[in-house]
Amino acid sequence: MLVMGFMSGTSLDGVDGAVIETDGEQVIAFGPAKTVAYTADERAVLGGAVAEALRPSFRLSDRGPFAKAEAVILDTHVRLARELMGRAGAIDLAGFHGQTVLHRPDRQFTLQIGDPAALAACLGIPVIADLRIRDMKEGGQGAPLVPAYHAALAKRADLPRPLAFLNLGGVSNVSWIGVDGDIRAFDVGPGNGLIDQFVASRGLGAYDAGGRLALAGRPHENIVTELMRHPYFERFGPKSLDRYDFNIVPVSDMSVEDGAATLAAFSAQAVAASIALLPSAPKLWILCGGGRHNRALVEQLESRAGPCVSADDLGLRGDLIEAEAIAYLAARSSLDLPITFPGTTGVGQPTSGGLLYPPH
Repeated sequence: MLVMGFMSGTSLDGVDGAVIETDGEQVIAFGPAKTVAYTADERAVLGGAVAEALRPSFRLSDRGPFAKAEAVILDTHVRLARELMGRAGAIDLAGFHGQTVLHRPDRQFTLQIGDPAALAACLGIPVIADLRIRDMKEGGQGAPLVPAYHAALAKRADLPRPLAFLNLGGVSNVSWIGVDGDIRAFDVGPGNGLIDQFVASRGLGAYDAGGRLALAGRPHENIVTELMRHPYFERFGPKSLDRYDFNIVPVSDMSVEDGAATLAAFSAQAVAASIALLPSAPKLWILCGGGRHNRALVEQLESRAGPCVSADDLGLRGDLIEAEAIAYLAARSSLDLPITFPGTTGVGQPTSGGLLYPPH
């Protein structure tokens, strides 16, 4: 089947859309794909929704504050979807992740905003969404979701194992795939999120393009050590994070160059520390997500965690893997195949998930 998937990550930079052909097990072919960036005004609206969800007085039942953000999400997804449908032809199904504004697995809730029913009606095709809910009801963390797709990509490319896919988004997460196909996964720590927040706080844009600022600075190893004392790093996986579980206070007095360098080193050190939580060290780290473009972060990863390669160098679409993954999970959901596993989210048994929204 031809399936279209979308991902709008916690970096709030835009929406990725991708089409794949799959039978729910194999990735048969890659179809058209595109990223649509949010405008500054749209980012502000989405950022306001996140701020609303982070208020101590926020209640999950109160969805009114998200109306403007959900309108932005729907409009952007519909425009992107129609372009992909025009290029791909007849699409059988769409997978919709929505925009995460809050993820609190310790309290057994997660919140992704967006209107999958309206999306299905606008596109005239069925949409599968709410991919995390069943996993959390069954005792899982609801994240990370992508490991099943990483395993399918590893099988398709016949890559040496054990290996690890490392997604460097707002939060970084690892999918370790063993020789026998065993999958272990968890959120590692901050990916780009803290670096983006720090650079934005200095009025220098939304992110450190190419790692230019960090490359000009010096990591303060004493601060990296301090940051690594966060209790999250003492926990075994499966485990998951919210982007805002960490903050930039420890680097607030540094120059922008040293602060960016220190945060890049922190993200890399969190990955290095995660090796002790895996069954064995990966022979290769395959880098996905926006962080693979940050040269300072990649250099720190290679120094602290081991050999790294961009997903693009293996013929994969490094910026689009999460969108492809949502399409793949939607296909599996439609066939009632498991999308999360004990080794990826901590759920008690392999579990399917997702809700179907018909195009009525």
